[in-house]
Amino acid sequence: MKHRVTLALLFGLALAFSAATRVPAQPRSGTALQETDDEFKVTTYKRFVENREPNPAAAYQAAKTYMARYNKEDDQYTRYLKQWMSAFEKDERQDTLLRSIYGEKNYAAGFGLAKQVLADDPEDIKALIALGYGGYLATTNAKNETFNADSARYAQKAIQLLESGKTPDAWEPFKSREDTVASLNYAVGFIELKPRPEEAIGRFIKVIQIDSDLRKTPSPYFLLAGGYEKGPYQRLSADYSKRFANQPESPESKAALEAINKVMDRIIDAYARAVALAGNNPQYQVGKAEWTKQLTTLYKFRHDNSDAGLSAFIAGVLATPMPQP
Repeated sequence: MKHRVTLALLFGLALAFSAATRVPAQPRSGTALQETDDEFKVTTYKRFVENREPNPAAAYQAAKTYMARYNKEDDQYTRYLKQWMSAFEKDERQDTLLRSIYGEKNYAAGFGLAKQVLADDPEDIKALIALGYGGYLATTNAKNETFNADSARYAQKAIQLLESGKTPDAWEPFKSREDTVASLNYAVGFIELKPRPEEAIGRFIKVIQIDSDLRKTPSPYFLLAGGYEKGPYQRLSADYSKRFANQPESPESKAALEAINKVMDRIIDAYARAVALAGNNPQYQVGKAEWTKQLTTLYKFRHDNSDAGLSAFIAGVLATPMPQP
């Protein structure tokens, strides 16, 4: 019987390999050793074992081949391969989602896998982070806002999990927990800026409060200014015009005007911080020119049509506390 081989030896080797990988192994059963003269069975299973660690894709193909012929046997080998294949497919779905969003910029493919990947694991933190940031990437890279609503929802769930202590096995393409949470808040703020500017303001404030590289760039500050403009400033200005236009000054109209001026001061502060952080960085010079123009107009309006002191204000603004909404 020189061709008879014990499959249990290969099964044990596969279990040993599993300890060092992310795919869980089927626990050993009490099944007796199986000896067989079926050379195809042994060769196929051996190909699975030999490729499982260095080449999981090849191992998966070998497992599929094995199961196509022997899946009805329902022994420790088929049960183990079913579990291994299921885990491999789950990882492949996650990898494809991450690759689609971060690498291939195929956002439709990435978001198309969202329900299936999250059905595998509703708290798949890597997938939730990618989906949460993916709406921002799709909007900025592809001018595609289709995924914004779903992306904001995924981002908020990812933030909640991260703040509760959930941790992915790797932070890439971000640097750390702080960088990831700041980036997700930034993404939600960016997405919500037009439809819900008040929500965006809160998100950008959070970004600025987190010790990450983002708070050292102009982006959250000029977007914060935009949130104030699109949200409370427009709302309060419209209300003032409706209630007090062409009316004598009154305590109510003075209070309403003061509320508008407070919002304007927050806009001025945010633009000044954006200008200060832009510095001489070539990346921000086009934006800096526009922010400076807006800042100067608002500053002069609040200072009797004079820009006296504006340069000193910009130079020192980063050393002062930022006004809260």
